[in-house]
Amino acid sequence: MATKKSSAAAKKPAATAKRAPARRKTPRKQKAQSAGLEPLGCALDAGDPAVQELEAVIAREGGLVVGRYKDPLGGFPMVFAVVPIDTIEPTPFQRDLSDTHHKRLAEVIQKTGRFLDPVITITAPPEQGGFWTPNGRHRLEAMRRLGAKAITVLVVPTREVAWQILALNTEKAHNLKERSLEVIRIYRGLLDEDDARAESGFAFYLEDPALVTLGVCYERSPRFAGGAYYPVLRRVQQFSDEPIREAIDVHEHLATLTLEVESNVAAAIAKLREKGLVSPYLRSFVVARINPLRWIQGELPPAEKVLTTMRDRAAKFNTEKVRQEDLARVSGGVPDEE
Repeated sequence: MATKKSSAAAKKPAATAKRAPARRKTPRKQKAQSAGLEPLGCALDAGDPAVQELEAVIAREGGLVVGRYKDPLGGFPMVFAVVPIDTIEPTPFQRDLSDTHHKRLAEVIQKTGRFLDPVITITAPPEQGGFWTPNGRHRLEAMRRLGAKAITVLVVPTREVAWQILALNTEKAHNLKERSLEVIRIYRGLLDEDDARAESGFAFYLEDPALVTLGVCYERSPRFAGGAYYPVLRRVQQFSDEPIREAIDVHEHLATLTLEVESNVAAAIAKLREKGLVSPYLRSFVVARINPLRWIQGELPPAEKVLTTMRDRAAKFNTEKVRQEDLARVSGGVPDEE
């Protein structure tokens, strides 16, 4: 059935890849002590224009400015403060809170009697007031669990840091579902904040265009098994030069196709299980068999074509030809239960 989103996707071939995605580059090791500022060069005087407005916000929220300085690497201004704990909220596009993780943190903090890991914060939108933390949700909740009145924070004057959550979050390793949901939440936040900017301009914050598509899938189907489809999507998607308010239509359309593929794959898996075939990698097995990219070298077809082919192949998947020894050869894939 034709939809507005599918027609929008058809008009935007730039959002699908013609080549494999570029690999993330690791910074070269620099000569020792060759970058940044000397300790004394990091000094920032009280009342400096770079942080004056920010310090006024901290005072207005009932906080105490402990110090201010220039970051020793990039020279960016920072403010160290103690603020009332009820003035801070996590950014609205973070992963869901883990009860186990924040309770474990609370136990550790209680044992030491000290909060030694300040959370990074920015000022929240004016209509909300207070502060947002892009990477301190579990520490914040741990301190609330302990009944703390205040919390130490590193306040960054630039709100753009809020979109860099994937790079900043070091509390707990992300799995694919968490990463994808954070990316799509960031994306929807960007639609409210700066929807005219090209999607490619947000590449650093979003990490991988495939994560945007998978994020939409997880929004619609929380039990979606994204690990089986991530290797395919990341090969055929790249960030678009279209405004994100238009590029999102492509991701929505590709997510629809991906979920249609999964529906047909799930049906094939059910038939394999009815035959008595057992393996933790049934989904990976079926997806590998229907994946048209296995034999393609050089230029890749558009993502829409790849997913449509996979959907149709999955619908026609012949389970009668599959034997248990075929499944035994599958290893290193993504288990059906991620």
